Amino acid sequence: MTLRGPRAAVLPAREVPLGGVRAMNVRRVLPSKDVPTIGAWCFLDRFGPAEVRMRVEPHPHIGLQTVTWPLVGEIRHRDTIQSDVVLRRGQLNLMTAGHGVAHSEYSVGEDAGPLDALQLWVVLPDGAATGSPGFEQHRSLPGFALAAEEGSDADVTVVLGSYAGVASPATAYTPIVGAEIRLEPGSGVVLPLDPDWEHGLLLVTGDAHVAAADLDEIALSSDDVLFLGDSREGVRVSSERGALLFLLGGEPFEQDLVMWWNFAARSHDEIEQAREDWEAGSARFGHVVGHGDERIPAPAIPSVRLMPRRRRI
Repeated sequence: MTLRGPRAAVLPAREVPLGGVRAMNVRRVLPSKDVPTIGAWCFLDRFGPAEVRMRVEPHPHIGLQTVTWPLVGEIRHRDTIQSDVVLRRGQLNLMTAGHGVAHSEYSVGEDAGPLDALQLWVVLPDGAATGSPGFEQHRSLPGFALAAEEGSDADVTVVLGSYAGVASPATAYTPIVGAEIRLEPGSGVVLPLDPDWEHGLLLVTGDAHVAAADLDEIALSSDDVLFLGDSREGVRVSSERGALLFLLGGEPFEQDLVMWWNFAARSHDEIEQAREDWEAGSARFGHVVGHGDERIPAPAIPSVRLMPRRRRI
C-alpha cells in the first residue's frame, strides 16, 4: 500500500559517475531509498552544469518515458524509430519506450561546451508499458503567470501533464504534473497542489524557502527534492535572490515497479528478458539511426531476484 498524508522529507541528490565513453557525472535524486516514485515519476538526474563533450551511445529502455528538459546547451537525440533531432532550451523531448526502444544523446559539436539539463523518467502503466514506442518533440509549451503574495508573479511552464488548469500537449499515460517555476528576487507565491496527488519540489538554481500551515519553513538546497506527500492544497515558496524550480507530482503509482539499469517492469523475469534481448541484438530494440556498431553493453544482472520498490515514508 502507498503511504498517504502530507510529508516534509528532503531527498538529497547524490553524485553518480556515468564513466566510460560518457565520461561525466550526474546528480541523482530519484529513485531514493525511501521514495522510489513521486506520482509516476521514477527517475531524476541532473547532468551539469559542466563544460563537457557528451557522448551517450545507443542504449535500451522498456516500460517508461524519458523526459529531457535542457537548461543550457543543445542535445542531439537519435533513436530506433528514426528520430534525429536537436533539443534546445524551452523545448521538450519525450520518448515513450513501451516494449522496447533504444536511443543516443550527444552534445552538439566536437568540442566540450556548456551543458546542463534535467533527465527524468516516467513509469508507464499496464498496457502502455508493453505498447509501441514513440517519440515527440515539443518546441512550444504552455505557460502562465502565478499571482504573487509579494513581489513579482512567478512564471510557470507546464512541461508534462496539467497544472492549475493548464495542460501540456505532451502525451501522458497517468495523471501527472511536471512544471518549471521561475521566481523573481524578493517574491513569494503559493503553489496550488492537488490534494489527491503526491508532489515533490526540486530547486534547480537560486534560493528558495518552502512553508505551509503544518510545515515550518524549509530552506532548499540545489538539486535536492522536498517530498511533500499528498493531502496538501498548496505550499508557499519564497526567494530572496530568485529561483528556478521544478514541480513533480501525480496520482500515486500503485502498480508494482521493478527497476534495473534502464528498464522499468513488473517483475525480475521481464528485466532479465529485456537484458538478454539487448545483448543478443534483438530486433525488439532495433538500430539507432546514424550509428554503426557502437552501443552500451548491459551490466551483469544481480544474482538475487529483483523485487518491486516500495515507499518507506
